[in-house]
Amino acid sequence: MGNACNPLRRISFLCLLSVLMLTEGSKPGKTTCPASCTCSKDNALCENAKSIPRNVPPDVTSLSFVRSAFTKIQERSFVLSPSLQLLLFTANNFDVISGDAFMGLPHLEYLFIENNNIKSLSNTSFRGLKSLIHLDLRGNAFSCDCKLKWLVEWVSRTNTTVEDVYCESPPEHKKRKINNLSPNEFDCIITKFVVFRKLPYQSLSVEAFSYMDDEYVVIAQPFTGKCIFLQWDHVEGTFRNFDNITGTSVVVCKPVIFENHLYIIVAQLFGGSHIYKRDIHTNKFIKIQDIEILKIRKPNDIETFTVAKDQYFIIADSSKAGITTVYKWNGNGFYSDQSLHEWYRDTDVEYLEIMGKPHLILSSSSQHPVIYQWNKGSGKFAEPTAIPDMEDVYAVKHFTVKEDIYVCLTRFIGDSKVMKWGGSKFLDLQRLPSRGSMVFQPLQIKNYQYAILGSDYSFTQVYYWEAGKAKFVKFQELNIQAPRSFTHVFVDKQDFLFASSFKGNTVIYKHIIVDLSA
Repeated sequence: MGNACNPLRRISFLCLLSVLMLTEGSKPGKTTCPASCTCSKDNALCENAKSIPRNVPPDVTSLSFVRSAFTKIQERSFVLSPSLQLLLFTANNFDVISGDAFMGLPHLEYLFIENNNIKSLSNTSFRGLKSLIHLDLRGNAFSCDCKLKWLVEWVSRTNTTVEDVYCESPPEHKKRKINNLSPNEFDCIITKFVVFRKLPYQSLSVEAFSYMDDEYVVIAQPFTGKCIFLQWDHVEGTFRNFDNITGTSVVVCKPVIFENHLYIIVAQLFGGSHIYKRDIHTNKFIKIQDIEILKIRKPNDIETFTVAKDQYFIIADSSKAGITTVYKWNGNGFYSDQSLHEWYRDTDVEYLEIMGKPHLILSSSSQHPVIYQWNKGSGKFAEPTAIPDMEDVYAVKHFTVKEDIYVCLTRFIGDSKVMKWGGSKFLDLQRLPSRGSMVFQPLQIKNYQYAILGSDYSFTQVYYWEAGKAKFVKFQELNIQAPRSFTHVFVDKQDFLFASSFKGNTVIYKHIIVDLSA
């Protein structure tokens, strides 16, 4: 065995004696030795073995494998040799050590795995080695990625002496000693959206809300003309049907909750738009108000907000003759309070606060997006200013990172854009290619900031906000037909993403966290 035995000279006289007995070709004792193995009373040397022998005498205390042809150390490979104190592998072809490979060896003190083809190890490979004193893994081409993080952690806390082991990859760790790496150098936590459930109907808008200590989702179905309500079932762990509001060509079902009452604003392309209230006595939705049809001809989006304890909502109207209108609660119902942006065919409205002041951003197909600022004296929105260099913006949605304010501007053809508030106006930050995009939705789930760019022509792109670059980077692709909205729902410590589809199934995704080092 030559140089393969050199490390043993530093260990103990007992180990040295054991190896010398093997290398001198000690004659087998009375015990039966497997083919390709030479056995003495206490030792066995296996050369050119095609597999790990299962009939090594149980009282053997030292076992060595040299130039063997097996490719894997299977689970519990040595359970029939419980007396082993030394185990050596050198110059073999195997590249996999299974989990629990050395289970059943409570007395093993010295383990040498040198100059083999191992690139990675299972995090349970060394489980059960309660007496291990020395470990040698030299001469293997280890990939020091997340799959090996457990070894870095184990080396940092074990009492076992571990010979220096070097990384072969990735580039940032090449030629570094595993012994010198820190677990903090491995970022192994990733997230993913996985399909949780598909709902067999098309939809336009999806809104989540909490009411009477329960979690709900309301989905606008334009073709069936319904607002479909789903309630989270805490026992079954899924969303179940709760109720519905029947209408005509429903495009938005917007919940408003205040004074412990639930109101639903139902926007329709035909038949007018209406407001419903949940009657807790009859447990039904009752229509309480019609929205003036002369102003709201073709509603496209609804936004709700509160200013100075007053409750408002605004409807963006996309018809040539319609008027985007702000409605205010007067104690008995919602009534028009202000008309904005007449004759501009608005497609989206977004409420946000900039420097502590209420603002509205309106986007339309006929001009640049415009920003309205709340005038405290008049109690109205005034002084519109345009967001320059962005025409034909279908929708604008905002998000914040720390104290910075950003907006996602959606374009159907061309580049959608991310802009940042610069103190007096929004400034260009990032352009993202759009192909049939009608939704560019920022979402924060736990500490993760995403933006989802839908597409009618290809896969929907999920982007992840990379703090170091202060930009979005590609994260995941979702296969959704003609998406129109994305909504985050948090319930029972779980995160879900509802994705509406104008042409296919509405899809519920679950947001999961994966530890790649596990």
